[in-house]
Amino acid sequence: MPYEFSQRRAVLKKLAQSSLCLNTLGQRLLGGLTGLSAIPAQAATQSWPSKQIHFVVPFSAGGANDLIGRAGAEGAAKALGLEQPILIDNKPGGGTTLGANFVAKSLPDGHTFLISASGVITNSFIKKSMPYRDSDLVPVAMIALAPSIIIVPSSSPYMSLKDLVQKSQTPNGLNFSTAGTGSTPHFVAELLNLRHNANFKMVPFKSGSESLNAVIGAQVDATSEASIIVLPHLSSGRIRALATTWTQRITALPDLKTAIEQGYSELKIAHWAGVHAPKGTPESIMDAMAKAIDTSIKDSSISNRLREVGIEPVGGSRESFNQFIKSERAKLSMVVKESAMVED
Repeated sequence: MPYEFSQRRAVLKKLAQSSLCLNTLGQRLLGGLTGLSAIPAQAATQSWPSKQIHFVVPFSAGGANDLIGRAGAEGAAKALGLEQPILIDNKPGGGTTLGANFVAKSLPDGHTFLISASGVITNSFIKKSMPYRDSDLVPVAMIALAPSIIIVPSSSPYMSLKDLVQKSQTPNGLNFSTAGTGSTPHFVAELLNLRHNANFKMVPFKSGSESLNAVIGAQVDATSEASIIVLPHLSSGRIRALATTWTQRITALPDLKTAIEQGYSELKIAHWAGVHAPKGTPESIMDAMAKAIDTSIKDSSISNRLREVGIEPVGGSRESFNQFIKSERAKLSMVVKESAMVED
């Protein structure tokens, strides 16, 4: 299907003004979200939706969570047969707490959902105070995940993950940039420190883009970042990929071995995006939204385009997403405790 650049959504046009690279990704991501057949009308309650549905993204536009959320919104709207699109509201801040708190305190009528990420389940472990309780948000559906990729500057002497970890095992260690306390890169480095005897020193930045730029400029030794963000920079030759941190290789980067394949069995983490709802949202509405997400994300016109840009579609049931959340919460809470990962 040819890409119709002139017909892209207004938000992607805005992204184009700030980042040509992200515009291209966004166009490819949303280019095929047409032609989905609606799921049966009885999947939703008779009165829902009675107004426009909003997906709240707790990050700025253009990142992995935002782009996955937009794909989910576009696909779910078509799968539900909605006459108007699901709107994306970007509410960045507080390591996802600003957007998550907005949704947690929203009317639980099925018109406001959160595009969730790992911070939604780890913030309560890390932050000294929270404006909402974890139980105020209910898991609905997994959309997709962008595996993290461990990268070094192209000028780096480290040619493998083993090289990098071994060279870090000195009193001074190596510098590892992160997008702040509790970010996925922070967890990647701490998992290597705690489970594989690495010695990475955290260098926190305000965002993943700043952290990535520090590697490109050889200001730090390494970092990890979402595949959808890393892939364009790999093709430019400015950075080198050493490993992916998920359980299987990235479809768009099949030659890159996983950390598990390279002997780092404890390094299993990704930038994922799912959907959470305010506590009290009717079960029938959450079931309908979960089915719509699963239907859309498994449509080949969407899943193929997701894979092209480094995103692995997941979908699944409400139960499978609940199990994923429980597993991630148990694993990451131990990392927080052992590494004393507490925000100042």
